Amino acid sequence: MKKVALITGASSGMGKSAANILHNQGYIVYGAARRTEEMNDLKEKGMGVVSLDLTNDESIVNAVNTIIDKEGKIDILINNAGYGSYGAVEDVSIAEAKRQFEVNLFGLARITQLILPAMRRHKSGRIVNISSMGGKIYTPFGAWYHATKHALEGWSDCLRLEVKEFGIDVVVVEPGGIKTPWGIIAAENLRKISGNGAYANLARKVANSTTERYSGNGLTDVDVLGKVIAKAATDRNPKTRYIKGFMALPLIAIRKWFGDKLFDKLMMSQVK
Repeated sequence: MKKVALITGASSGMGKSAANILHNQGYIVYGAARRTEEMNDLKEKGMGVVSLDLTNDESIVNAVNTIIDKEGKIDILINNAGYGSYGAVEDVSIAEAKRQFEVNLFGLARITQLILPAMRRHKSGRIVNISSMGGKIYTPFGAWYHATKHALEGWSDCLRLEVKEFGIDVVVVEPGGIKTPWGIIAAENLRKISGNGAYANLARKVANSTTERYSGNGLTDVDVLGKVIAKAATDRNPKTRYIKGFMALPLIAIRKWFGDKLFDKLMMSQVK
């Protein structure tokens, strides 16, 4: 029987790339996102499409039940959906901070909870959580985003130990800088939230540097990460973590081996 894969955040970027790769490899693929119209190209290729809002429990339940009712199982769950909310800690509302956690952690956790029983019954499964190099490092004005990714790293490690006896693997992918609108959107949000207050001077510099970086050619193409995600989802003996993308490996290594004070200086040296 063909294996069934569900990919959240499949309307663009890495999620859509991974969906196409797995589909070409013969998997039954379902893409999930709020903007289902952005997945019409997946539908035209024969993939399934489901509506999913990770901040709405009913939407999550309906998405999972739709696939389970039709296919009887979900063998691979790729938790790719997420976004970055940037702004000074003092400026970002707690409501927005909670939404960041709802999408990047709690919604991800809920869909995982719903899929695990079927995986346990089949005594196999693969859960791939798309974290970020931001789950191991930090940047100014990214406190809430980094908090969600640091949390996801620890959450994934605990889950991996819990489900191992049922033949279920949990894998983390830590992308670096990728050619997507993510950075431009984060920079625009930073200008909106903190571009005119007490933190305006630094916020504008960080936003400008981010915009410049994400407008250049140095970032990694989404298809490179699509291949890594597909590999993490299908390898017989997967790594616990896959690190790929612009500056991911060196920045994670510098933070790990040289400590926080040096990393602080490195981060601030990038602000023009």
